[in-house]
Amino acid sequence: MKKIPMRMCVACRIMQPKRDLIRIVKTADGKLVVDPTGKCNGRGAYICRKEECLNKALKSKAIERALEAPASPELLLRLKEAMGDGQT
Repeated sequence: MKKIPMRMCVACRIMQPKRDLIRIVKTADGKLVVDPTGKCNGRGAYICRKEECLNKALKSKAIERALEAPASPELLLRLKEAMGDGQT
C-alpha cells in the first residue's frame, strides 16, 4: 500500500491528503500563484477547497503569513476558480 502525503490547511489547520487541497506557491520573484500540479518550485502553502476556509484565511491573513508575501487580487480570483473546480 502506497503512503498518501498529508498536508495541513493554513486556515482550519486540519491535516488532509495533499490531493484534496489547493497549493499556493511563492515563486522566486516573490509572487504568489496557484499551483494546480502541486509540483512547482518554491515555498508552498495549502488550503482546503471550501469557501469558509478561504474566507478565514483571508481574514486572518494566514496565506500571507505562511508565505511571507502579500496576496494579490489575481491570486484570490484564481483560488476561487480552483475551489469551484473541486466542488461537485
